[in-house]
Amino acid sequence: QVQLVESGGGVVQAGGSLRLSCAASGRSCSSYAMGWFRQAPGKQREFVAAISRSGDSTDYADSVKGRCTISRDNGKSTVSLQMNSLHPEDTAVYYCAAAPFLGRHSYHYWGPGTQVTVSS
Repeated sequence: QVQLVESGGGVVQAGGSLRLSCAASGRSCSSYAMGWFRQAPGKQREFVAAISRSGDSTDYADSVKGRCTISRDNGKSTVSLQMNSLHPEDTAVYYCAAAPFLGRHSYHYWGPGTQVTVSS
C-alpha cells in the first residue's frame, strides 16, 4: 500500500506556471505507474497525465499536451507535474494517484488533492 500527498498548488495568473509534487510513502512508488487527475467544480474528475513505473513512458490528455510535463524520481519517491501556459480552464483540484500499470484507469491509491486556481 502507498500513501500519497500532493503539494505545490496555489493561485497563478493566466499564462503562468506551477509545479505540482506528489510524495509517496509506504510501499515504494517505483512499484506503481503514477498519474495526475483533476476535478473542476461541477465537473467529473478527468485524466491529466501519467508516467510508467520506470519513467520511460508518459501519456497526456489532449487538453494539456505540450503545456505539461510529468516526471518522477523513484529514489525520492516523488512525482511532479510541471504546468506551463496555464489557462483559467485549468482551475481544479489536482490529484496524484497510483496504479499497477500505465494507463488512464485502474488507479487504486489517491492523494487528498491540491487546489490550483488560474485567474484571468
